[in-house]
Amino acid sequence: MDRSLLFGGPAIGLGTWQMGERSSAAALEIAAIVHALERGIRLIDTAEMYADGESERRVGEALLAWGKARRDELTLVTKVLPHNASREGTVRACEQSLKRLRVDYTDVYLLHWQGSHAFEQTLEGFATLRERGLIRHWGVSNFDVAPLKRWLDTESRMGVSAAHRPGCATNQVYYSLLARGPEFDLLPTMQAQHMPLMAYTPLGSGTLARDKRLAAIAATAGFTAAQLALAWVIRSGQVVAIPKSSSRARTDENLAACDLVLDEAMVRQIDALFPPPSRKMSLAMI
Repeated sequence: MDRSLLFGGPAIGLGTWQMGERSSAAALEIAAIVHALERGIRLIDTAEMYADGESERRVGEALLAWGKARRDELTLVTKVLPHNASREGTVRACEQSLKRLRVDYTDVYLLHWQGSHAFEQTLEGFATLRERGLIRHWGVSNFDVAPLKRWLDTESRMGVSAAHRPGCATNQVYYSLLARGPEFDLLPTMQAQHMPLMAYTPLGSGTLARDKRLAAIAATAGFTAAQLALAWVIRSGQVVAIPKSSSRARTDENLAACDLVLDEAMVRQIDALFPPPSRKMSLAMI
């Protein structure tokens, strides 16, 4: 999968986890999403699980305010919960998500994590949704190497993926300087499949933005610790990061990380603070 085909914009998107949890924050969160779109962010990530669908509703409100006619400029990602991921349940869940999002289709529909339903059932649901034009692509989330390989094998066996009709478009996982495990084998496996990684919580829930050691390194190039952490995540060109932000200033700060190019000295300094994995590690999840 060509990353530009899937994401179609900057390698920094907008996550919406924890949006929708307070009614008093609705106007602020909707405005923050609209601001992100106006500033050039073209990937919005949400899920039916987030605030029991309220996050999707906030995204839907923001898309209406931004301009429904511009829908095709955006890569919209949402997810089905594992307990809903039977064939029929996947279709129903997607239909409900689309109603909350107030759109006719989603660009990427992910299985949020591996559950009890067989991959065949979920894939049958995904294939039905694609045939109906309700999704453009599908993918997975929180899949380590072994389940990802089983998923890809299942796609091949079922014949739902082909050169003209690709299968799994992405794998969304927790990847940051605080969670470098994917570098050992998951990232290489995905790169071999030409499959981009979508990194959630790339700032470690804000911990990295407050790291004084990172700030000192970043200051030499005129950037912040958060920008350095984000630039590090997307440095390979095979990863898109989706930090959550309800702050317009923070969104602008995050997006500017696309302009930061890490030199070898910076990478060595970062590796000294946050060593790369030397062995297989369990995939971290939040």
